[in-house]
Parts: sequence; C-alpha cells; structure tokens
Amino acid sequence: MTAPLIRSATAADIAAITAIYAHHVLYGTGTFEEVPPDQSEMAARFAQVIARGWPWLVAEIDGAVAGYAYCGQFRDRAAYRFAGEDSVYVRDDACGRGVGRALLDALIPVSCAAGFRRMFAVIGDSANRGSIALHARAGFAHCGALHAAGFKFGRWLDVVFMEKALN
Repeated sequence: MTAPLIRSATAADIAAITAIYAHHVLYGTGTFEEVPPDQSEMAARFAQVIARGWPWLVAEIDGAVAGYAYCGQFRDRAAYRFAGEDSVYVRDDACGRGVGRALLDALIPVSCAAGFRRMFAVIGDSANRGSIALHARAGFAHCGALHAAGFKFGRWLDVVFMEKALN
C-alpha cells in the first residue's frame, strides 16, 4: 500500500476536492449539506480559507487526490480567532488506507502555526464512528453533543463535538 503524500492544496485540486465532497454530501451524514456545491462554490470556499492564511491540505495516492483537510475559524466572531474547526474528507475508494489520519496529523501542526490554539471537530452523526475514532486517535476529547440537530436521509442526526489543545 502506498502511503499518502500530504501537500498544500492548490486551485488545480478543486475538481477532485469537489468530487470527493459531492460524494459525502450525497451519500454520507458527516456533512449536513444536501445539495453538493459546484466547482465554483468549492473554489470560493478554498479561496476564503487560503486568503485568511489558514491551511488546506490534500492527500495524494499514486498521483491522484485521495482526500483533503482544512482548518478554518470555528465561528465568525473576533473572540474565536484562535479556535479552529477541522474538516477531513476522504475519497470513498481510499477509506481505510490511512488517508484521514495522515491528513489530520499534518493539519494539526500547520493549524497551530497559522495561529490556532485549539481545534474543534464538529462531527455530523453520532454514528460516524470513523470520524470519531480518527479524532480520538489524534488526541481529541469528546466535549459535547447536539441531539437531533439535523435531519438528512429521513432521520434525525446528532452532532458530536470533540476538541484538542494545540499549544
């Protein structure tokens, strides 16, 4: 098995990022979006993160983008400027190959370098065992949940909060 290569994302990665996220929107509960954003919307989201000096990474396996991760400000109020929220998405056929772990392990130090002192994971669906386990292995601790906060695929979904000090 080839280990993923982790690097900073570029605009050339937007098509792959859009496709990965679309799959999660259409078939997963890790995001509560129900309509996949198009490539121009994903490009705008990418540009917003990069413009603020925050990290956006991709994982490559055999030259193809197999996943991505980024960190942005947890909430859009000045007092949250040192609190980051991570997002990690892995291409469906690359799950279970260490892509998510490699991305999160690389995201943590660059998020700290970008000025974040605490990172929060806001995990859609309390049954999302993969994401919960990924964050726990990276040293995140459970810090709360919102029960039946979202409705997708005909059922109510919880939101799980996890946190990690970065300093």
